Amino acid sequence: MGTAGRGKGNSGGDLGGRLSGLAVALGLVLFLGGFVWGAVAYRPYTVPTNSMAPTIDAGDRVLAQRVDGGDVRRGDVVVFRDKSWVTNANVVKRVVAVGGDTVACCTNGKLTVNGKQIDEPYLPEGDPAESRNIPTVKVPEGRLFLLGDERHGSLDSTAHLTDAAKGTVARDAVSARVDAVVWPADGMLKRPTGFETLGALSQPGPLRTIGILIVVGAVLVLGGGAYGPLAKLMGRARARTRTEPADAG
Repeated sequence: MGTAGRGKGNSGGDLGGRLSGLAVALGLVLFLGGFVWGAVAYRPYTVPTNSMAPTIDAGDRVLAQRVDGGDVRRGDVVVFRDKSWVTNANVVKRVVAVGGDTVACCTNGKLTVNGKQIDEPYLPEGDPAESRNIPTVKVPEGRLFLLGDERHGSLDSTAHLTDAAKGTVARDAVSARVDAVVWPADGMLKRPTGFETLGALSQPGPLRTIGILIVVGAVLVLGGGAYGPLAKLMGRARARTRTEPADAG
């Protein structure tokens, strides 16, 4: 009887050990896979100015999904390089119009794109869409018109209206689309719903899924790794419980 009981106990322990090992292995795959996916899909940037405040403040660390410029849509906050704007430096601005659009400001204090007034809740509270008027600009195909969310001091398309490209930037100058502010941990950017009347918005990137994979993987690794020590402690506790009555007698 005693031998049979020990055999069953060992069998249960072996099963538990195998399951804990499987949990650790799966957890490592998810944890490392999430980090690798994140490293491939995203690039970190530090935003040096307040031109995108209050969405992104100076010194904030953001994660931007690597995208092709052809995938950029209205309302996206993008990272790009244009030597006519800044030499050898990335710029972060919001796309408000794409090739073929007509953009102007302001009508009733609001930016207009293709004659439609755009609600922009991400602007500083109480501020109009633009501190100065934007003449009507027809955006050439393959180019983008970009503004900062802090319209008063942002050196954006409005500061380059006299350039040959009338302040527009080529789509292929875009290297990434900002998904989230990670330091401080403000989280995912809000969707620019004011542009929905003009067409589909960009879908959020896989950042949330990557985060879930990393968290689940960490939990499995820690849980599986803790099984062995916990099982030993519980075994010792059971052994003491069995021997105490005999010692008392």
